[in-house]
Amino acid sequence: MGVGISFLISLKATVHFIVFVFLRSLGFTLLSLPFLYASLVSLLIALASHPSINLPMLLGKKSDGSFPIWSIILFSPYIYFVRIFSVLRRLNSGEEPYSEVCEGLYVGGWPNSMTTLPPGNPAIIDCTCEFPKLREFEGHSYLCVPTWDTRSPQPGEIESAVKWGSRKRAQNRPVFVHCAYGHGRSVAVACALLVALSIVEDWREAEKLIKKRRPNIQMNALQRKALEEWSKHRLSTARREK
Repeated sequence: MGVGISFLISLKATVHFIVFVFLRSLGFTLLSLPFLYASLVSLLIALASHPSINLPMLLGKKSDGSFPIWSIILFSPYIYFVRIFSVLRRLNSGEEPYSEVCEGLYVGGWPNSMTTLPPGNPAIIDCTCEFPKLREFEGHSYLCVPTWDTRSPQPGEIESAVKWGSRKRAQNRPVFVHCAYGHGRSVAVACALLVALSIVEDWREAEKLIKKRRPNIQMNALQRKALEEWSKHRLSTARREK
């Protein structure tokens, strides 16, 4: 499964706490307090993002993609860190913000401006719990599937996103599925959508197709497991309908 968000954020919490202790030992009490707070926030997020807990709603992201003011204040050390890190990583990688994996279906990273949004007034499936929907996108159809980074939407959430995306494609609307970078969470949903649209026969073929268009994708074991469970449920439903 690789290194997940819980482990990474735990390291971040540890580093902040070490800095807090160091500054406190030098007598810089006031200067040390923000590091203590950042450490506690990171620890809380590390726990909430662990697969055994998996509570993406901790950050309070609403169904319209906005964050309440209490969340912005309370979790500011994490929320602004991931936004800044996302922008810097995109600049450093040189990767395209989105890729068209088949006609009318796009996969990519968090759209932080109009220039990083695919053309054609796309319907947006947002697979993040840590990034906001920008006000510039108010006119776009929008579905939020809040998921921690390195984790996966649940099979039921994948199915809801697939049904929503299929309806938009039936209306000839382009669909943009995004997470932070367009490598994991969004790919899982896009794989299922490709199957539902009869572009491919199963999610494994879908993954190969997406990888040809967006080479840096890398789903993990949790995301593949969720897709496998979604596929089994979908097949059993089809048999009952027959």
